[in-house]
Amino acid sequence: RVPDRTTAEDLTSEVFLKMVEGISHLRATDEAGFVAWLLQIARITVAGYYRKREHLPALVSLESDSQEEEALGNSEMFLRSYPGQDPAERAETRDEWNTVVNAINMLTEEQRQVLVGRLILGYDVATVARMIGKKANAVKALQFRALQSLHRLLGKRDFSERATRVQARQRGGKP
Repeated sequence: RVPDRTTAEDLTSEVFLKMVEGISHLRATDEAGFVAWLLQIARITVAGYYRKREHLPALVSLESDSQEEEALGNSEMFLRSYPGQDPAERAETRDEWNTVVNAINMLTEEQRQVLVGRLILGYDVATVARMIGKKANAVKALQFRALQSLHRLLGKRDFSERATRVQARQRGGKP
């Protein structure tokens, strides 16, 4: 988690350079081991970035908040997948998207890693455990707590009705 897209791109390049330089020392024999090794390189690289910044004077930017614009850009990209949506529905969808993203960002780093591994990448518990260096039971607990936190953070919002309308529209039917 870094302040802007440019820094993220620079750090990503640095991580991949370190990966190429260190690949001959890799002892992992499967995908989970490789991913765990790569995530460790990324964690160390980001920590180094922040350690270097501690000694720099703080600068105040008079430009607009690039993170906010970037987040809006990401939500706009997501919303383009529903081109027939009327402007009011687009605004509602954008607000819901931003609410969910903000809730996910409030989770701990480990909880986010577990949710990405389990729900987005589709890995099993054992694979995610290896990737983040935890035991399987710890991954299950992290996933449970992450989902509980999301439920608490998102409150009693009912996204299911909107999801049904969107799915119907995608199938060409009326909501």
